[in-house]
Amino acid sequence: MTPSELRANILAVRPNSQFFDDKTMKFFGDTMKNYGVRSYDENTWELYRKKPVKYGLQDSAYFDKRTLILVYPKNA
Repeated sequence: MTPSELRANILAVRPNSQFFDDKTMKFFGDTMKNYGVRSYDENTWELYRKKPVKYGLQDSAYFDKRTLILVYPKNA
């Protein structure tokens, strides 16, 4: 799974999601090139930033692999 594939899949399920909104990403100085995706566990994708962006943001986001809903794993 690439960051762009994850984005496309999330927007297909939830077209009004503001997570990948161009204005939101521009506000934080972020681009798709700055993201990576890895399997966090058997049920979760981890979307991480390769480098920090404005305001020191470097947190990862976790998405359920089946539903693509934003989740918060216990071990994260």
